[in-house]
Amino acid sequence: MPETRRDFLKVATAGAAAALSPPAAANSPAAAAYPDKPIKLIVPAAAGSPLDIPARLIAQVLRAKLGQPVIVENHPGAAGAIGTREVVKAAPDGYTLLCGGAAMLVVLPAVSPSAGYDPVTDFAPVSNVMEGFQILVVHPDSPWRVVKDLVADAKANPGKYNFAHIGTGHITHLAGEMFMLGSGVKLVGVPYRGGGQSVAAVLGRTVEMTFENVSILLPLIKQGKLRALAVTSRTRSALAPELPTMIEAGIPDYEVTTFFGILAPAGTPTSIVRGLNGPITAALQTPEMQQTILRLGSTPKPGSPQEFTATIASQLRKWRALAQAAHITIG
Repeated sequence: MPETRRDFLKVATAGAAAALSPPAAANSPAAAAYPDKPIKLIVPAAAGSPLDIPARLIAQVLRAKLGQPVIVENHPGAAGAIGTREVVKAAPDGYTLLCGGAAMLVVLPAVSPSAGYDPVTDFAPVSNVMEGFQILVVHPDSPWRVVKDLVADAKANPGKYNFAHIGTGHITHLAGEMFMLGSGVKLVGVPYRGGGQSVAAVLGRTVEMTFENVSILLPLIKQGKLRALAVTSRTRSALAPELPTMIEAGIPDYEVTTFFGILAPAGTPTSIVRGLNGPITAALQTPEMQQTILRLGSTPKPGSPQEFTATIASQLRKWRALAQAAHITIG
């Protein structure tokens, strides 16, 4: 496994390239008209971030299939809102696209009235790309070996135990809030600047637990430095099939997943949206691309624009309901 995200990106794009065939000639008037110039793919996060890597994979797919340059531009800031707003304001002609994730498309709008966009009405979703999940981990010296042990102990000692997260309104914070609501326990959330610091806090026993991305945690779990209690996906994952889901562990209807996908501004012609969805869906169904995404700690999620639209709408409803129930709001 490469040691840095930049190194991994080189390996990932090389693997993805094997799934691609040379550009095909356009065979319809609509295809011939679009695209006839470079396409800009905006990533509302820093270069090398978890969102940047799938963006560059998809840029390679579209470049190979459409025969035009696809330029990835990183526009980070305001938890992803800055770059996302730029796409909302762009012309709906298919030449400005967004590689967006759950953080800025459903979580931020759910907890912040000032996000500045409506993910349901301001975009024409093109395709979901991949889905990730979190793992609930504790220190290996902790007395809890299964979720029910933690729940019983936390119920007997309300407010005694802490969980690390990456800030109010972040998905790792909401994962903990959902756990409390579903189990009836009272934990104290402790914010850190990033996932690495949250995990380090558990390793150092400053806090008792955290919910973090599988790609960060799996190496530490395999090394015995962390103990995994459950995954937050609705079904077990091929990445860690031995781990129960939170639902199996006794937390009803518990599911916390993240997605990364491609979107266009609202009003983009359906023919263009379909023309973009086709090569992305085809690439995601190849073994090479599927293995590349699995190595990122995620699951490929090919599907139609309508399915991606439904995913965004349903997740937005869920996180808004949780934010209201847990009284979470940020400016």
